[in-house]
Amino acid sequence: MTSVSGMAPAIKVEDLTVAYGERPVLWDVDMEVPAGILMAIVGPNGAGKTSLIKAVTGLVRPVAGYVAIFGKPYREQRPLVGYVPQRNSVDWDFPTTVLDVVMMGRYGGLGWFRRPGATERALALEALEKVGIAELKGRQISQLSGGQQQRLFLARAIVQDARIYLMDEPFQGVDATTERAIVTLLKEMRARGKTVVVVHHDLQTVPEYFDWVTLLNVRCVASGPVDRVFNDRNLRLTYGGRVSYLTHHTPGDTLADGEDGG
Repeated sequence: MTSVSGMAPAIKVEDLTVAYGERPVLWDVDMEVPAGILMAIVGPNGAGKTSLIKAVTGLVRPVAGYVAIFGKPYREQRPLVGYVPQRNSVDWDFPTTVLDVVMMGRYGGLGWFRRPGATERALALEALEKVGIAELKGRQISQLSGGQQQRLFLARAIVQDARIYLMDEPFQGVDATTERAIVTLLKEMRARGKTVVVVHHDLQTVPEYFDWVTLLNVRCVASGPVDRVFNDRNLRLTYGGRVSYLTHHTPGDTLADGEDGG
């Protein structure tokens, strides 16, 4: 499979297995993410969603399997990938300002011997304007609300100017206004040809926010366009029948060809 543009997939995962100690959290996962799409990764707690993101970005070492970014190993394509972690994984008491954190997104493009200058500052301020918190540029990050923290992460990702963005629960703990602002920003990124992969928990909003979805529960249950794979059968396979929201069921719904219902 190639991407929607005819190029190699933005992300290709083959036979990926990740374990912590003796416990596998991902088992033999295959997934291809075409370039230029907005994709959700959904599944129950403990399904391995965060582990999948971390395996793609090299933050955890798989037991087996292979990850390619535009056809090459991640270590060769690192500058092309932006990562937005969960907010609760960050030390928000670290003494730094909003503007400084956003400028950190430019460090990868500066090399070892250059410090951020006027250009990087201007890009950071522009990103803060885009996410609606430019007035907070001098504030210590410990003084931010949950929604402001998430907007800060997104501003840092924007200045990196990556081709692929991996975001772990960007809507977690934010208000409705911030959620709408984030969705608008993600769709703008997609419109500019970026590939955005989001760990997401709200099944109700998947058809509205995303055009592709991967359903994960240790194994990959299904992955593809929302209108093709986001159906009752696949959701039940993913959640073991314990799912409060199901799409309109069409009799005979089945997994797409080649997908693993395990």
